Amino acid sequence: MQSVAFSDFLVGLGMLFVIEGLLLLGVPAWIRGAMESVVKTPDNVLRITGLVSAIGGLILIWLIRR
Repeated sequence: MQSVAFSDFLVGLGMLFVIEGLLLLGVPAWIRGAMESVVKTPDNVLRITGLVSAIGGLILIWLIRR
């Protein structure tokens, strides 16, 4: 029997794949440009962006779960 948290994790992962797939299907040129932009972005900016995204995601999960 799976835990609720693990089921939620798998649902979230599945939603990520769906959104990513739809973007690749619908606007591949835009995605390619975005990837090129990421490659050119300095590491410190990517780290700060990742940190802000992770904290924002945790806050969103906390707000939904409380």
